[in-house]
Amino acid sequence: MTDQSLAARITRSPRIYHRERAQDAAALLPDLVPDLRDMVSAAASTAPYLMALLEKEADWLTQAVDNPEAALVANRDAAAEFAPDRLADGLRQGKRRMALLTALADLGGAWSLEEVTGALTDYADAACGAALRAGLAAQIKRGKLPGMTMDDLADCAGMVVFAMGKMGARELNYSSDIDLICLFDESRFDPDDFHAARSAFVKATRAMSGTLSDITAQGYVFRTDLRLRPDPAVTPVCIAMEAAERYYESLGRTWERAAYIKARPAVGDTAAGETFLQSLRPFVWRRHLDFAAIQDAHDMRLAIREHKGLGGPITLPGHDMKLGRGGIREIEFFTQTRQLIAGGRDPELRARGTLAGLKVLAEKNWVPQEVAETLSDHYRAHRTVEHRLQMVQDAQTHTLPRSKADFERLACMMDMDTHALEADLHRRLQGVHDLIESFFAATREEPQTASPAHQFDTSVLDRWPSYPALRSERGADIFGRLKPLLLDRLARSAKPDEGLLAFDGFLSGLPAGVQLFSLLRANPQLGDLLVDIVATSPALAAHLSRNSGVFDAVIGGDFFSEWPGQEPLTKMLQEHLAQEDDYELRLDGTRRWAREWHFRIGVHLLRGLIDAATASRQYAELAQAVLQALWPVVVDQFATRHGPPPGRGAVILGMGSLGAGRLTPTSDLDMLVIYDADGVDTSDGRRPLATRTYYARLTQAMITAMTAPMAQGKLYDIDMRLRPSGNQGPVATSLASFESYQKEQAWVWEHLALTRARVIAGPGDLGRDVEALRQEILGRAAPRDNVLGEVAKMRLRIAAARSPTGLLDAKTGAGRLQDIELFAQAGALIGGTGAREIDAGLAAARAAGVINADAEAALSGAYTNAWTLICAKRLLSAKPLDAAALGQAGTSFLCRVLDCDDLSALEAKVQADYATAGDIIAAALPDPAQEGA
Repeated sequence: MTDQSLAARITRSPRIYHRERAQDAAALLPDLVPDLRDMVSAAASTAPYLMALLEKEADWLTQAVDNPEAALVANRDAAAEFAPDRLADGLRQGKRRMALLTALADLGGAWSLEEVTGALTDYADAACGAALRAGLAAQIKRGKLPGMTMDDLADCAGMVVFAMGKMGARELNYSSDIDLICLFDESRFDPDDFHAARSAFVKATRAMSGTLSDITAQGYVFRTDLRLRPDPAVTPVCIAMEAAERYYESLGRTWERAAYIKARPAVGDTAAGETFLQSLRPFVWRRHLDFAAIQDAHDMRLAIREHKGLGGPITLPGHDMKLGRGGIREIEFFTQTRQLIAGGRDPELRARGTLAGLKVLAEKNWVPQEVAETLSDHYRAHRTVEHRLQMVQDAQTHTLPRSKADFERLACMMDMDTHALEADLHRRLQGVHDLIESFFAATREEPQTASPAHQFDTSVLDRWPSYPALRSERGADIFGRLKPLLLDRLARSAKPDEGLLAFDGFLSGLPAGVQLFSLLRANPQLGDLLVDIVATSPALAAHLSRNSGVFDAVIGGDFFSEWPGQEPLTKMLQEHLAQEDDYELRLDGTRRWAREWHFRIGVHLLRGLIDAATASRQYAELAQAVLQALWPVVVDQFATRHGPPPGRGAVILGMGSLGAGRLTPTSDLDMLVIYDADGVDTSDGRRPLATRTYYARLTQAMITAMTAPMAQGKLYDIDMRLRPSGNQGPVATSLASFESYQKEQAWVWEHLALTRARVIAGPGDLGRDVEALRQEILGRAAPRDNVLGEVAKMRLRIAAARSPTGLLDAKTGAGRLQDIELFAQAGALIGGTGAREIDAGLAAARAAGVINADAEAALSGAYTNAWTLICAKRLLSAKPLDAAALGQAGTSFLCRVLDCDDLSALEAKVQADYATAGDIIAAALPDPAQEGA
């Protein structure tokens, strides 16, 4: 069995500083083993406070050192058992014992920094709990807390004490104040009782603070600071949670956001406390990367230095190890700032502790591993020195000694030579300062750029200050520093004046700029990407101006990594949605998540990292992931009112390009909803619905979830016109009705559409049945002449309804995308194949003798080119493209994706494709006019 005694775990010992005091201390501990007695007496010789503790608690210590952890647990638990008249003295005795044993375990090297600060924090939690419950008991006994009895003391009648700062992070230092925020859950009281309850909680809070802080003959427990609460100059020491939440939502400042990183419900109704912290999550953790927090943190650093007079070079005598240059607060600011930047996107970054925060920041690549390890090492060393400074007189000091004698005392506590200690301190302080300063300086340094190599139109530049994003003083200031870099990039583009006008359009549509400008300042490489986007793709630039937060994904670490695939995407979104409980927040979260992935696909296509075929597949997989993750969320929300889906549930059947797995950047989603009631007539819920009505309303709920213009916009437009009977039919169709319709009533064009159908979301067994039905219907080879005749008539109707807008309109018209798709679907229908791919349909047409192999290859090539042109064109603009107004960057992009030297060659290429494909299809189809004759 492992020896748990303190003596067995000593790895170091202080040197004797005051020999006579060491001898006195040894005399108090005759029963300790020699090595332990020597360590304890040496420790007492360096610190009068430890000697005073030893004089009072030597007998207890003699027993406690056999198992220090067990002794401190018993000491902590005793705090809750003191009678009211013994509470104040009992807590002070407990504090003495904890302080003595913790100091010895620290000085002897038996405990790590985390164990030391954890022991200090555990006792602070216990003392706060005992003191608060005593204060509340007095109020309850006097009938001052409406509706509450002594049984309610278990959760403090709805009151919660938040440990802030080092106590919240379980990082208390040896002589630390404890920072507390006291709130109560007003919902536990009738509105008429609110003021009486608040008054009682205020009195209990003051009683708690007095019990802990008042200096008596037995000393004090913890100095208590209640000033971190909202607006402490005008608010009582305990306020309602609702009032606190309103304050933070409307008036909260960056330093308060940083403070709540470490906030921890320590005492009382901790469940209500956790709920309150969840409500503050949007305040503390911004949903977008918050690089503006860097400047806020730097401003706080400078304000502390100025207020405390801590500027200037590092000199050891009198240097503040906490607030001075290279000190503890520098490391904390660095860590918290990085957490604030990215913690809104990644919950794993929300660690309370500084060391834990640095570790996870390195794991997530927000801080280089070497930097995290270096700062962690310095942090441990700084905190070790801080503890020893405070052990001397139990003073809340962080200041290095000013005299040689006191420096020698510190060296004895550290068991180091004085000169070696001074050199180590200076090295560490300077190392922290240089590293942290370089981090903040990188975001503040002025850009080193020469005058732009191009003379821009000043009339454009002069109107920028009037734009919404530049109307705030801060936004204008950050942009002023950013502007030379952006103009330099624009000047180096192929057509600078075109680029400037495109950027002007982007900037004018930007509603706010502080966050985006801060992001660009902190990540200059994004400037090139921004210029690429605004100069090439007006559609992507307009999207970016409305949703600048999508830039977050670019520096998220995996923006340029391999595409994950549809199933991993679905899992990612499901995990993302699982973090939210509120339905509307889930819908908004889906929009934000999908928008970032959509942006990624567009950027990859724009920069040539993927081709149009790959992009179209990725757009489709993204849409499928959204449908698969969101459909169960909508179903569950609908079920809360009307009960779970009756029967076997419902599936979403993707049609058109969604079913075929090929979408453009602006595609809407064609789909059907098919359900199987399985003999169930109504749902079973609070408000039951007839089965047909249930699924119709559920489908409408899904449409709303996808299309509603929420805070984060909409997801996709939905088109359900391909359902049986079109717009006249129900939005949800039963499986039996769908089968009957498709087998007995469906038109040829509806069977053509079915060739591309795919089950996207819903119960697996029902989905397999729907797919089996599709295969059965399509597996019966349709009459060749009938199908080709109907397709010929459809071509005429389409041509009469819509003509192409120009050569770059590759969708509608003879020999263009829709024409080839229709013909390939006819081939699939004639061939009795359920294959969804266009090439498979063309192969089926060849196998049926409708076309030959050369025609098949020509149509396949023309289709690939048409799809590529449409996908690329939609990335540039959702509106019809005018070749003359494309601009140099847009023209170059189109030529690159279609492998053409210039626009003329591109137009000649697509014109030849249209003519060839149109002739092939016309030759393969009967003449509708002759059929009519």
